[in-house]
Amino acid sequence: MANGILIIDKPAGWTSHDVVAKLRGILHERRIGHAGTLDPMATGVLPVFVGRATRAVEFAADREKEYLAGLRLGLTTDTQDTTGTVLATHPVDLTRAQVEAALPPFRGEIQQIPPMYSAIKRQGQKLYELARRGETVDRPPRPVTIHALEIVDQTSPTEYTLRVACSKGTYVRTLCHDIGQALGCGGAMYALRRTQAAGFSLKDAVTLEAVQAAEEPAALLLPVDTYFARYPALTLPSARAEKKVRNGTPLSLPGEDGIYRVYSQEGAFLALSRLAQGTLTTIKSFFEV
Repeated sequence: MANGILIIDKPAGWTSHDVVAKLRGILHERRIGHAGTLDPMATGVLPVFVGRATRAVEFAADREKEYLAGLRLGLTTDTQDTTGTVLATHPVDLTRAQVEAALPPFRGEIQQIPPMYSAIKRQGQKLYELARRGETVDRPPRPVTIHALEIVDQTSPTEYTLRVACSKGTYVRTLCHDIGQALGCGGAMYALRRTQAAGFSLKDAVTLEAVQAAEEPAALLLPVDTYFARYPALTLPSARAEKKVRNGTPLSLPGEDGIYRVYSQEGAFLALSRLAQGTLTTIKSFFEV
């Protein structure tokens, strides 16, 4: 059975769900989930978890993400990107230095009002469903963190490429919109490429075409324990200890407090566990039942 992580370089025009559906057919595995939804216009790193590895999806959400975003100044749209309806246009007479000078207030911890065209729910309805009916509702601002924000290229007098490293829950198109508002001319996102997510980058990614063309697509899967490589490995001392871990029973074990990747004596990855005051407890198990 297929188990592991596949980092897909998502093509434009596909939803994240489209990618999952395609991979279910290729890998013949129903248990497939992804971390960090990408809008159809976006490309880049989409971590996909297959089989037993889907149990790791919940740990992926909190990791920092990084993007290359295309900012087009001089217009605002209802979706805050160029796929939407243009609401207003304005002339742009700004230098790169002036645009750069507008960025510092958007770095660090900021408050961001989620866009109407988003999957956030209000009284059981997704905001984009309300927006498509022409409705607008108040959205309380939410705290997000922008770890890095810089101009990496200017491709025209009104178009800039931004590098954005941010926390979960950040809407990059809203960031582009807000920068445009701060500059007084409006702005919308015209392109988005995710370069890093869940600790993986584009160098780890493969295309859907490559997966489909592979003689053994499952061979492209990364072992699920690679996602937890930042934690030290712990090999259990005996078969008895392994049995306790497999049964979810706390295990007395000496060692330094912390979170560990736990392995059997044969090297099988069993669980992500926490050792505290001489007791090892399972956070999440990953062995096949």
